[in-house]
Amino acid sequence: MSFLDLNLNKPLFNALTDLGFTTPTTIQKKVFSVVMSGRDVVGIAQTGTGKTFAYLLPTLRLWQFTKEKHPQVLILVPTRELVEQVLEQVKKLSTYTSVRAIGVYGETNIKTQISAIAEGVDVVVATPGRLFDLIAHGALKLKAIKRLIIDEMDEMLNLGFRPQITRIVEIMPEKRQNLLFSATITEDVEKFVNDFFNNPERVEAAPAGSPLTNINQTAYKVPNYFTKINLLDFLLRNEKEFNKVLIFTATKKLANELFDEIDERYEEEVGLIHSNKAQNQRFNSVNNFKSGKFRILIATDIIARGLDVEEVSHVINFDVPENPENYVHRIGRTGRADKKGDAIVLVSPKEEEKLLEIENLMKYKVPVSEFPKEVIVSTELTLDEMPIVVHKEIELKLPNKDLAGPAFHEKSELNKKVNVRMSRSDRMKLKYSKPKKRSPKK
Repeated sequence: MSFLDLNLNKPLFNALTDLGFTTPTTIQKKVFSVVMSGRDVVGIAQTGTGKTFAYLLPTLRLWQFTKEKHPQVLILVPTRELVEQVLEQVKKLSTYTSVRAIGVYGETNIKTQISAIAEGVDVVVATPGRLFDLIAHGALKLKAIKRLIIDEMDEMLNLGFRPQITRIVEIMPEKRQNLLFSATITEDVEKFVNDFFNNPERVEAAPAGSPLTNINQTAYKVPNYFTKINLLDFLLRNEKEFNKVLIFTATKKLANELFDEIDERYEEEVGLIHSNKAQNQRFNSVNNFKSGKFRILIATDIIARGLDVEEVSHVINFDVPENPENYVHRIGRTGRADKKGDAIVLVSPKEEEKLLEIENLMKYKVPVSEFPKEVIVSTELTLDEMPIVVHKEIELKLPNKDLAGPAFHEKSELNKKVNVRMSRSDRMKLKYSKPKKRSPKK
């Protein structure tokens, strides 16, 4: 099937031709007709399978010109990077139409966004937090929304956006079409769908968690952190093969530490992105990585789903993620658009159980590569890796409180003392068995 076989209008088909796309992906083929029918949709698709176009193509095909200033389409996504990415795709597909689209997210001037909305907009791409702020300001009205699209719903719930999303949905028109796309359908996602969707049709491109077939995966067993650094350095020195490398870490702290280590060796080739970085710095890092100015980008899972960069040669998991699904999202940054990619995971002894969980999820055994002989195995350990010294505890025998008697005991009869006031004559009588009288005074 080609895009010619879909019920596309000429403006959309011309835009796709300009972009060089001729054949729809599996999720795009399956979703198009269902959305066109007007039914609610729950799409289950892995990252890198083309699900952004899957919901944009039918949505823009159904769009109709209107003089109304309020938006017809609302697209909710979890991160700022994903807002920019989806907005860019909307603009590319609407080149030959008059669709007005804007993206809104936090840590930017809200007044600028309010002004843009006031001029009129058809499609709004937003993060839930900033969208809720604009609604509270009275700057954005949702009364004309015909189509609600929620992308990466599982991630938004993980980030704690459920209250905002629920409130946003509650104030929207009841008569609307709902589209939800997620890599995994968790219990929370299921509950949300049951609460707000109208008999949705489920469209699944691939079983959740299954490995992408065009990605070559490999694992290295590495004893500790500093040996991981040495192995990473060894791999990155092969610039011809490792020409665009995305390195994932579990935490912002580890990302900063790794950046300091790598930047010393590959100065001006390395970028860093995580949630503590300023917005401009985050965008600059991504843009420099896309353009090729940065050969290496170190990131946390915040962009595991929101980064669409062409021709990423390698994804390196510096550590094994806590959440098995995040591994699938990470490696999905390479091998995109039917191109081949490589994913490497560095596994310490403590992380082997996590890797097993990932393999169980994917139903795939990640091949283990032989550790390169050229790499120095470090004996230096981080504080977290140092063995815990256990001191022998001496158990003190304490008296059993249950067997102990009361704190005060009854005195013996001889020791009992009763304070009774007695007259002198009574005392004398008690002492001498007869009263003792004083001699008369002379």
